Amino acid sequence: MTRRILVVIGTRPEAVKLAPVVRALGAAPWAECRVLVTAQHRELLDRTLQFFGVVPDRDLDLMRPAQSPVDFTARCLTALDPVFAEERPDLVLVEGDTTTVFAAALGAFYRRVPVAHVEAGLRTSDRGQPFPEEANRRLVAQLADLHFAPTALARDNLLREGIDPATVHVVGNTGIDALQWATARVDAAQFRPAAGRRLLLVTAHRRENLGAPLQSICDGIAALADRADVAVLWPLHPHPGVRSVVEARLAGRDNVHLCGPLDYPDMVAAMQASHVLLTDSGGVQEEGPALGRPVLVLRDNTERPEGIAAGTAALVGTRADRIVAAVGRLLDQPAAHAAMARVVHPYGTGGSAAAIVAVLGGRSR
Repeated sequence: MTRRILVVIGTRPEAVKLAPVVRALGAAPWAECRVLVTAQHRELLDRTLQFFGVVPDRDLDLMRPAQSPVDFTARCLTALDPVFAEERPDLVLVEGDTTTVFAAALGAFYRRVPVAHVEAGLRTSDRGQPFPEEANRRLVAQLADLHFAPTALARDNLLREGIDPATVHVVGNTGIDALQWATARVDAAQFRPAAGRRLLLVTAHRRENLGAPLQSICDGIAALADRADVAVLWPLHPHPGVRSVVEARLAGRDNVHLCGPLDYPDMVAAMQASHVLLTDSGGVQEEGPALGRPVLVLRDNTERPEGIAAGTAALVGTRADRIVAAVGRLLDQPAAHAAMARVVHPYGTGGSAAAIVAVLGGRSR
């Protein structure tokens, strides 16, 4: 019996992690896969979908300048409801922890449509970090009917919250599926620094890091940029609170390159060319270990502790002195760098999309 699966995507990370699932559903004879985008992010979302060859069936085009979570949630719920009524899906599938994910799960619940949540069970145990993502994923867990956990730890988080074990499936992270697909199609040469320099790739955009924490991160990067043996690449998030602070402190330095957000394939290539990754992003924490690149997490906690347990990632926070010390150790002590620069797979080895579709296929009988 054919089942209609409506995949809802809002941001670039969702597009990256759901593209392998969309492709796998497209090859499943029992599935009719429909893709809806809210365009919570616009340009980066479109280019990422194009890279993976995913063509949306519906586009709500909801992004507005300076949109707040309240505004976007209200508009997203209102826009999704008539689509759910018209599409009449057998299942709504979402990924992650964005406002799109929460709104889609809530809207589907109101329509009594089952919800499947990819990357379920991530927790920092602090509702304010990251904000609002930690609350979003907790709320979605209460609305979802199927929970696709990337790791055993994520599964255990769900079970502690009273989620029915029969609805939880450990499948790995689909972001690793996407990464493996992308690495065969990109070239890191364009991002390799000049001879004698090693690349530090930096990303930072979390709301809780805006203001003084981001200023401190910049101070740490500025101190590192005084070294003659490094080059810094920092793709800037479009948020004006990020761009203005970083540009004020780092623009004009010879060995610091500030640029706009990188397309997903370029970001993969830049990670491949890097010596150290410094980030408050979730995806980079997953991708770094699979690429054998040390990850220094610019946060005080993380919902992805598996990389830390594996020894390929470390929490360094936002204090400038801690950042300089951690990076300096990896630059000056080859053994310390080698210990973290190992290819490990705490988030799966690929095949997560196939595992998800197999579970869904079993329920279609």
